[in-house]
Amino acid sequence: MAGGLFAPINSLVADVGSPPIPEAQSWTRRYDGSFGPLINLSQAVPGNAPHASFLERLASVAGEPATSQYGPINGDLGLRQAYAEEMSRLYEGRIEAADTAITAGCNMAFFVAMMLLARRGDAVLLPTPWYFNHQMSLDMLGVEPRPLPCRPENGFVPLLEDAEALIDEKVRAVVLVTPNNPTGAVYPAHVVESFAELCARRGIYLVIDETYRDFLPQGMNRAHGLFTGEAWRRNVIQLYSFSKSYAIPGHRMGAITADAALVEQIAKILDCIQICAPRTAQAVLPWAIDGLRAWREENRAEINRRAQVFREALAPLPEWRIESVGAYFAYLRHPFEGAKAQAVAEKLATERGVLCLPGSYFGPGQDGHLRIAVANVGAPVLATLTDRLKGLAL
Repeated sequence: MAGGLFAPINSLVADVGSPPIPEAQSWTRRYDGSFGPLINLSQAVPGNAPHASFLERLASVAGEPATSQYGPINGDLGLRQAYAEEMSRLYEGRIEAADTAITAGCNMAFFVAMMLLARRGDAVLLPTPWYFNHQMSLDMLGVEPRPLPCRPENGFVPLLEDAEALIDEKVRAVVLVTPNNPTGAVYPAHVVESFAELCARRGIYLVIDETYRDFLPQGMNRAHGLFTGEAWRRNVIQLYSFSKSYAIPGHRMGAITADAALVEQIAKILDCIQICAPRTAQAVLPWAIDGLRAWREENRAEINRRAQVFREALAPLPEWRIESVGAYFAYLRHPFEGAKAQAVAEKLATERGVLCLPGSYFGPGQDGHLRIAVANVGAPVLATLTDRLKGLAL
């Protein structure tokens, strides 16, 4: 624009910080390779390719004219039916296709849910440390992201009394994320269910993000029992990501589960921001939900094994304290008292070739921590972290 001046843009967008992961990735350009290949433990990306049969089916349906056309706003019926059946099986409840909507990734599912529930000047409780895209989305909508503290001494699980004290006339919803990003913490079922009861009593919504639900610890097959009855329909919205479970993040596949009457309202928003979710993966997922069940279980076992290998790699380094680990993530307290987490993470990336994210990316009061995406790399690579972290100095 002439003179280098721009007309004003929406300040709600301009005031939000830039996406943090590209900033962190830029540090790796200064790594000289002296400790070996870069170990990328930053963004939560599946460390394996999609199943070969999934890829074959994707290639086949991508060439069909129908997948190049618009589809139903809330998602193709075949996928909605298959997903509803899977939800009903997993949670031992009654969930219909009409209670689901397919979105272009779980980030969109969250954004849509927040647009549905809150408007400028309202507030939503976010567990802290929080997933930074949740906070960014609320800021851009003019909705206050009100921190709900999750403390290390409580395993980073939120306390009901903390939420109760934070709820006022501005609060429209409480968000829970389990297994949690960034801490990896898995909330006990009774905690999730008590939050649903609190929200019902206070006349607000519980939005529960279960992006990583297919990576729960072995023997734990569901995070809660909310869907076994019908009370959830009044005020519970659940979010899910196919991206991690099927290793297809580039295909942008997420889902929302809510009562059918709410899903009808959600369709208004989806029609304006996506029209329909990407069609190709929608055509394959109905087969994959049942056909790749054993493969998903193998991946779950492998990722839980990686978490154990990470624990073992850090065991000789007690100054690096693992305060939480589960599903995709570990939340690590660094040994440099008073140091900024970003300085520690940058030093690890540039000097030792280990890329992780500083706790400061995940909300206030997190400068003592680093987030480690343990699912990104294989167990042999994780085992090398002992030598990479040993002797690091600021």
